[in-house]
Amino acid sequence: MEHQPPPFFNRGPAPLVRLMFFVVLALFLMVLDARFHYAEPLRAGLALLAYPIQRVALAPVQLASGVVDFFSSQVRLQRENEALREKQLRLARDLLTFEALAAENAHLRQLIGARERTPRKVTLAEILYAGRDPFSRKVIIDKGGRDEIEPGLPVVDDIGVIGQVTRVYPLLSEVTLITDKDHAIPVQVVRNGLRAVVYGAGDGTTLELGFMATNADILNGDELVTSGIDGIYPAGIPVARVARIERDAAYSFAKISCVPAAGPGRHTQVLVIGRDAKLPPAPEVRQARRTPAKGRRGRRRE
Repeated sequence: MEHQPPPFFNRGPAPLVRLMFFVVLALFLMVLDARFHYAEPLRAGLALLAYPIQRVALAPVQLASGVVDFFSSQVRLQRENEALREKQLRLARDLLTFEALAAENAHLRQLIGARERTPRKVTLAEILYAGRDPFSRKVIIDKGGRDEIEPGLPVVDDIGVIGQVTRVYPLLSEVTLITDKDHAIPVQVVRNGLRAVVYGAGDGTTLELGFMATNADILNGDELVTSGIDGIYPAGIPVARVARIERDAAYSFAKISCVPAAGPGRHTQVLVIGRDAKLPPAPEVRQARRTPAKGRRGRRRE
């Protein structure tokens, strides 16, 4: 009786022999590839065939990484934008502050020049706020009686006349602007020396050159300066410029509107001009003593 397996189940060489064979073959191929590079086309072809499989296998990982990078980039960009926006606002604020300080510095230089041109004593003041009365044109400055400010002193800036001190407190003073309806300034036309009086129109923006004949030598654009005849305002300070002239033969006087040369809306620093020491004091006004009417006798106390 035979115990050998049938030819169908014949296993061939032993596994150890086959292992040794394949190891020797691999070493031989490696040596040949290292010397003659015969496997380069084979590796290129295999890499080309395996590339789609690699891309498909790496697609989920790359997609997840891209989503994470997208959201992290969005968060980072949002934070950077907020930081840049905050920095821009801070720089814009600093720039505005710098421009305001530069403008104020230039205005102060101009005020110093105007102060040197004025022979009288001047006091630098700052406008704090406008008056509360809507029907008057007044501002409040930060200098008062403690700083030797007196009622009636003129107030100017580096361009021209602004107003006149009308009320004085210990630490503050009230200045009536030249555009107030109750304010008047003696002026002189620069072109021909004609003297007149300019009044505030009450609207806060214009002045009126009052009581000028219809044939007066006044032209649009004429510059008006203080005449100095009142003894309050120094002569030659710009006041206004003629803007419109209406002449009507039916009326004795022409209607002349002027635009102020200066104003508190431009800057907050002003100069308060002191009195002229060369002028004598104004004479006191004495009231006449009232005499009792005739026919009346005083009653005698009993």
